[in-house]
Amino acid sequence: MRIGELAERTGTPRRMLRYYEEQGLLVPDRSPNGYREYCERSVDRVLQIRGLLDSGLPTRIIKQVLPCLKLPRAIHVTDAAPETIATLERERDRMTRRIECLVRSRDAISEYVEAVRRNRPRPAAEPPVAPVAPVTSAASAASAASATDYALPLSA
Repeated sequence: MRIGELAERTGTPRRMLRYYEEQGLLVPDRSPNGYREYCERSVDRVLQIRGLLDSGLPTRIIKQVLPCLKLPRAIHVTDAAPETIATLERERDRMTRRIECLVRSRDAISEYVEAVRRNRPRPAAEPPVAPVAPVTSAASAASAASATDYALPLSA
């Protein structure tokens, strides 16, 4: 498939797919005329990249993690340098702190919304509006305008 189809299937702009290629995250084949050609596996790879980016990982870390993600939702463990493990642990801890902060923010918003809903008075029913007769001439328009400039609520 070409870049346009991959962009459509993954919801990722073409420019972003080219960026993934520049960063070494996505490696397309090239057709004889130079067009990028992507295999079906590229759809899963792009979704993995987007998920990792959305979780806050920088592309330099994603590049280290991607070889472990051979299949969608599967992790293939390879030997990693101690520096890589330490970097991944720091990123994991940073993500955990971010998740905790997001959960606190979500809970605070939920509490606020519930408090507003509990304390909000019920809206009163709108009073019915008196019908206005259609205007058929300039004279009747002047007459109608002098009687009322707008529709008045019916008294109960």
